[in-house]
Amino acid sequence: MSSHRPFGLPVRAAASVAGAVLLLTVAGCSASDSGSVAVPAPPPAEAAVCRTLAKELPDTVAGLGRTGTEPESELTAAWGDGAIVLRCGVVRPEKMSDPQARAVEADGVNWMYEPREGDGPRFTTTYRKAYVEVSLDERYTHDVGPLVDLAAPVKKAVPSSL
Repeated sequence: MSSHRPFGLPVRAAASVAGAVLLLTVAGCSASDSGSVAVPAPPPAEAAVCRTLAKELPDTVAGLGRTGTEPESELTAAWGDGAIVLRCGVVRPEKMSDPQARAVEADGVNWMYEPREGDGPRFTTTYRKAYVEVSLDERYTHDVGPLVDLAAPVKKAVPSSL
């Protein structure tokens, strides 16, 4: 049985797809770069929230073990040699102002969805005191499973802005 959870199907009891169905085909098959990860430069209050999140992050996400990022930072994390990359304290994405932007909700955390040309999707939290971005490689094109594994730490460490 696969640990992947397709969009549109229940993800644990609380997860659902908000808005349009996210079954999009992303062209290309390039692997994520497991090397360098750009470190965000948030204001001090957001950086403090991100340091709290760093302490809550799980050792595994979607069955993949945690790996290092280059450069090392409490604001970044990766699992599966870069298959899943988290950055905390990113700038609010411009796309978030688009009323047509797509979103998902996974275990009580809302995420804006952005397809990426030649790679898997990118998700950014909404309605939180710091923006948390999760980039997935192409094997997660139709899968929100990693977001479920990250929802509890985000809920615990990153307060709602509502």
